[in-house]
Amino acid sequence: MAHPTSILGKFLIWRVKHISNKKFIHILSIIIGITSGLGAVVLKNATHLIQDLLHHESIGEYHNYFYFIFPTIGILLTLIIIKYVIKENVGHGIPSTLYAISKRKGVMRRYQMWGSIITAPLTVGFGGSVGLEGPTVATGSAIGSNIARMFHMNAKTRIMLLGAAAAGAMSAIFKAPIAAIIFAVEVFSLDLTLISLIPLLLASVSAIVTSYLFLGNDFILHFKLVDIFAISDLPPFIILGVAAAFTSIYFSTVYFKIGDYFETIQSPAKKLLIGGLAIGVIIFFIPPLYGEGFKVINELLEGVIPSSLEKFTYYEHLSSSPWAIIALLAGLVVFKIIATATTFGAGGIGGIFAPTLFMGSIMGNVIARTINLLPLGFEVSVTNFTLVGMTGLMAGVLHAPLTAIFLIAELTGGYELFIPLMLTALISYTIAKTFIPHSVYHRELAKKGQLITHDKDKAVLTLMDLDRVLETNFTPINSEMSLGDLVHKVVSQSKRNIFPVINENDELLGILSLDDIRQIMFDYKIYETTFVRTFMHNPPEVIMGDKDSMSIIMRKFQDSGAWNLPVVRNGKYAGFVSKSKLLTVYRRKLIEVSGQ
Repeated sequence: MAHPTSILGKFLIWRVKHISNKKFIHILSIIIGITSGLGAVVLKNATHLIQDLLHHESIGEYHNYFYFIFPTIGILLTLIIIKYVIKENVGHGIPSTLYAISKRKGVMRRYQMWGSIITAPLTVGFGGSVGLEGPTVATGSAIGSNIARMFHMNAKTRIMLLGAAAAGAMSAIFKAPIAAIIFAVEVFSLDLTLISLIPLLLASVSAIVTSYLFLGNDFILHFKLVDIFAISDLPPFIILGVAAAFTSIYFSTVYFKIGDYFETIQSPAKKLLIGGLAIGVIIFFIPPLYGEGFKVINELLEGVIPSSLEKFTYYEHLSSSPWAIIALLAGLVVFKIIATATTFGAGGIGGIFAPTLFMGSIMGNVIARTINLLPLGFEVSVTNFTLVGMTGLMAGVLHAPLTAIFLIAELTGGYELFIPLMLTALISYTIAKTFIPHSVYHRELAKKGQLITHDKDKAVLTLMDLDRVLETNFTPINSEMSLGDLVHKVVSQSKRNIFPVINENDELLGILSLDDIRQIMFDYKIYETTFVRTFMHNPPEVIMGDKDSMSIIMRKFQDSGAWNLPVVRNGKYAGFVSKSKLLTVYRRKLIEVSGQ
């Protein structure tokens, strides 16, 4: 809280008198867009600086051998920075932002504004097989969150400005302002209303202008439409959509399994040793997997074989065979996600946008080359399939079909291919979501019931905290307490009619209600011979405070018909939740979220 006599405090007092809240939010949106754009510029330039230094002429002749060690050095430096400088868990960019929205009311820690700027360039610059998009979004979102906190914005406005910052970061790094807005709405489940749309627009535009000022007019991807789309091309694009769906399923499955494996390893040094060795081997034998891979994508969009394939052993003998080229490209699709997931598992910081675009472009290229080699009586455009393949894989992996369509269209100017972009994205998304319910961004939050969705009821439940509804003024009793002590020492002094029965370790053994002893509570003859254990019983349900989401808690009340349920955290009794208080807090949160 700013002190009234400080410069910020005086400004806030002046602002209330002279600038309306709506206009001030618009001003903050522009500031957030500019700062998010600057974050993207710094992050990108730092990465390119490291890459240029590592590709210096003095080591150029031996660079292939350094493929084995560079990624490990980058991740080691990243881990050292995290442990001794940041001293906090940096985390994956977009999932950490989603967590801030769902469980922290849009509050992101200050170190998140600069943590990714330091660590992501080290990971990617040294050849980690990941991208810069997630860290860029995390940086921008943290900037937006902290600016909103500095000017004392409420939780709803803070989340909106956080989303505006994320849109600004995406707009700056990809130079795709429309796709950036759609991304914020689709991935972060923000409400698309006129009130929220204007800040997103202002942040997105100011960020892309900042990017143009510092990075020039160059785009990440370069595409020139050569082959015009015709309606007769639809069947091959349907095939591409199906292929993209199953490639997406492969991507997500491998990503989750490798991530789960590294989670079982407790030692960071062991993770680095195993992950670094695996990445080194993969990149040494498959050099095109080094770094983000946008050079490979652009060469494919130009219709040429990626020059990095020439670093393969025996490439000269294989290059004359079209099927051999297809096999080499397919190998890149298979091993890219392994390299990406291993980079994350070893401790690297980065994003999955670039790996998704990399795999999608090659997958589309492989499908087109395969179709053209088969005796089907027709041929397809290899470059068009390369472009549309990126959309298909993004839609299937990220579960964000609209973002995929508009991002690829904006990045490449491929609006003439809007129909195949939409068709491929829809097919891929529909099939992939059937087999993989939650995207790589949403899986962990969904498992914990912490995921915000466009479903208003579920979103409200997710935003609720158990501590807000937990009641602790229930008097605990032990099972060996006599009826006399229960009546005189507990019931007579308690305002509650339910009592948790616990042992000496505060573990819940059962509950006892006033109704259980009502008929005998005034029978003095049995006061010393009757004990709590005689009447105690199991509660209809128990809320597990360390893992039950609000949706599960609400369902437990519905299924049990109870009005009060005990809460257990880490095996210990913690209190009760009453249905009446739960519904009251739910109603207040619904009003807050709806803005009504």
